[in-house]
Amino acid sequence: MRLIHTTTLQLQEFFGEAVPRYAILSHRWEDDEVTFQDLVNGEAKSRAGWMKVLSCCQKSKGDGWTYLWIDSCCIDKTSSAELSEAINTMFEWYERSQMCYAYLSDVPPATNFSKSAQRTFFIQSQWFTRGWTLQELLAPRWVEFLASDWSEIGTKSSLAGLISVATRIKHLFNYRSASIAQKMSWASTRQTTRVEDGAYCLMGLFEVNMPLLYGEGMNAFLRLQLQILSQNDDETIFAWERERSDGGLLAPSPTCFQNAGNMEIGNFDSFRPPFTMTNKGLCLELYL
Repeated sequence: MRLIHTTTLQLQEFFGEAVPRYAILSHRWEDDEVTFQDLVNGEAKSRAGWMKVLSCCQKSKGDGWTYLWIDSCCIDKTSSAELSEAINTMFEWYERSQMCYAYLSDVPPATNFSKSAQRTFFIQSQWFTRGWTLQELLAPRWVEFLASDWSEIGTKSSLAGLISVATRIKHLFNYRSASIAQKMSWASTRQTTRVEDGAYCLMGLFEVNMPLLYGEGMNAFLRLQLQILSQNDDETIFAWERERSDGGLLAPSPTCFQNAGNMEIGNFDSFRPPFTMTNKGLCLELYL
């Protein structure tokens, strides 16, 4: 795991138990972000995203954190093996962080607007529409939301009501108790730049791992559901809908779960055999 030293702004690599306490950044990718190569080659200051890196380091250092992780520049994305490992481990990295800074670049400072206007800006932030920020909201123990000038808006705890309005998430602090359908519904209205990332960004939330195959398109979401089924017998994974059905048992995309936010896990036949995958498809038994 690579971390940025908040004083020297240099990258340092750590392994296993040697990883120190660190803060982590959650943000929307914008134009000209600083990459790993930019930091290594000394070209970071020429990028538009340099001020984001610098401001986050200053914020972290001021709060007492020596190390910081930022996805845009702490991962060498030219290495497919490293990128795959990072995406499969990212949920854990956010979960293990001591502090997560959620930078909402489209929310103006509170001093410039009324309290009600600030609430509206917060709820309407594009940060709540991105696929990757779902895990970045749920995984960390402590999330501090920051406005465009890096001033504090509030925390996940103090803003819980507004966050639920923006995300429709009722299990903000106990997401593991939510059903598969409920978790899928949280992702149903979010977007990712790459189609495959719509599935990859959910792996940590469902505690599964799978190889990345960019270019597979919507098949990534089918693979995700098969991985979930291999470890979970929650039948709400089948509680999806869309206007035209192609006859398949599994959903073609997270959008099909948009109306499944209240679908809870049932436990009416606990003695039924578990699901199994065969060469002809999914095999399961149901009581009539």
